[in-house]
Amino acid sequence: MKLSTLIKSTLMTSALLASSLSFASNIEVNANGNDLAIKGYDTVSYFTKGAPTKGSDEYTAAYNGAIYQFSSAYNRDLFQSEPSKYAPQYGGFCAMGVALNKKLDTDPTAWHIRGDKLYLNLNKAVQKKWSTDIPGYINIAQESWTDIKGLTEDQIEKVFD
Repeated sequence: MKLSTLIKSTLMTSALLASSLSFASNIEVNANGNDLAIKGYDTVSYFTKGAPTKGSDEYTAAYNGAIYQFSSAYNRDLFQSEPSKYAPQYGGFCAMGVALNKKLDTDPTAWHIRGDKLYLNLNKAVQKKWSTDIPGYINIAQESWTDIKGLTEDQIEKVFD
């Protein structure tokens, strides 16, 4: 084998590996086709205002392969100083869904803060069910998330259904 062929093969393999690793990190975050997390809501506002607030594309930050929008430069800067404190749990997937071994989308207005962590749910009806045993569902979701966070929805179906 020629040295140039070996180098090309090595580069191709490295590129494929890098692209698969970057894809794997993206499946751990609930973001739309433009990589926008939590439908553009300001994740810091849940903590500072006690309410969901729509963010602006004027104030953004990237974290774990997703783009977060904020309602102010101050909130963006708070997020950038400690993103893991403000980012929603389970990559922004529905907390109840994760407890059921599923990666479900969320409604940013169906939210709850528990132990300084932000949890989102599919909708208000699911949130109502989740609220009947928040500590129990969090414990189950913590274990489930370890198993499903790096899997696609198709892979989850094959493993858990």
